[in-house]
Amino acid sequence: MGVRHASTSVPTAAARARSLLTTAWSCAVTTEIGRDELVGAHSVTPEGILLLSPPPDSALATAMICAPRGEPSTLVEFADVAPVPVRDRIRARLWLSGSLVPDGEGFIFAPTCAVLHDSTGGRIGIDLDELALAAPDPLAEAESRLLTHLADAHEEAVEQLTKLVCADSLHGVVRVRPLAIDRYALTLRLEKARSQADVRLAFDEPVEDVTQVTERMHMLLTKARHLRRPLLRPTPPDA
Repeated sequence: MGVRHASTSVPTAAARARSLLTTAWSCAVTTEIGRDELVGAHSVTPEGILLLSPPPDSALATAMICAPRGEPSTLVEFADVAPVPVRDRIRARLWLSGSLVPDGEGFIFAPTCAVLHDSTGGRIGIDLDELALAAPDPLAEAESRLLTHLADAHEEAVEQLTKLVCADSLHGVVRVRPLAIDRYALTLRLEKARSQADVRLAFDEPVEDVTQVTERMHMLLTKARHLRRPLLRPTPPDA
């Protein structure tokens, strides 16, 4: 798919995984005993160490008691869910396999394998040392607020930004929504009647903190307004 301003810089798989660990509110944990859907039961230290605090009646807590050495083989799954409602809302999944070590009232997760999966890169194995050293994207914790504000309060700006996308890519598009934002680019979801595609609109320079987002977005919009292209106004399929 052609994009007028395609980003040559994208977050590494390790950085994406680190951002997901930081922002996810829930995770699924599977052991030999069973599977738990845990909400608000994990945290990540500044050093990237994953801590789990399951409820006493969970399968995970039982597995810790039944494991021969108290370190059951464990699979932890995180889902990266788009904050703005779109078709196929899961943007990526992160799987971590390893073991758990008791630590006070909770457990430290010691990973032996990490895999990130999304629709663009497929399944990517992540080096554990790289994951431990990776920092979350500077926009990770603000992303939900930034995208919902853009979608709800600046629909006309999203329409303007479609002028940065090659016209052929917009054929048959019925809705455009902001899907993701990171330090390098804003990603738009182009929805058609039976399919969708994502395009990245690169910032001129990477964002160092959330205070720079307004300036970068203004620069994208300025480029869009200077292009002599008709403005896309998506039409519902039944219109």
